[in-house]
Amino acid sequence: MLKIVKTSLAMAVASLAFANVAQASIEDDLANICTIVQADDKGELRKKMRRVQSDYNLKLHDYYTGISCGGNSLIRTALTSNAVEVGTLLVKKMPKSNLQEPEKDGKTLQAWISENGLSGNPIAVELEGRI
Repeated sequence: MLKIVKTSLAMAVASLAFANVAQASIEDDLANICTIVQADDKGELRKKMRRVQSDYNLKLHDYYTGISCGGNSLIRTALTSNAVEVGTLLVKKMPKSNLQEPEKDGKTLQAWISENGLSGNPIAVELEGRI
């Protein structure tokens, strides 16, 4: 009986330690995603998204809201950086329902785009066609 308790306790401690390591690793894996978006490096972004999906079983919509690039979301960063290839990829990969939700500042992407006069941007056109 004592063996079972010790084994269970050891497994619980090991799983907690692994969970903390996994959390730190995903933050490391997503650390330079803002730089990739600003550089309009579509190939590198695809690799990063595949790596996160295979290593942590997370899709873009799972971690999109947790990433902020100077106070902006990834799509907003792509719009301000004129990163057309990356921005259209992000719009295509996000679920339609998530594209219509307000972001951290309470504004939807469409409202923010019209407020900043970016409605002629190809990313905004793609977003409008998607919604």
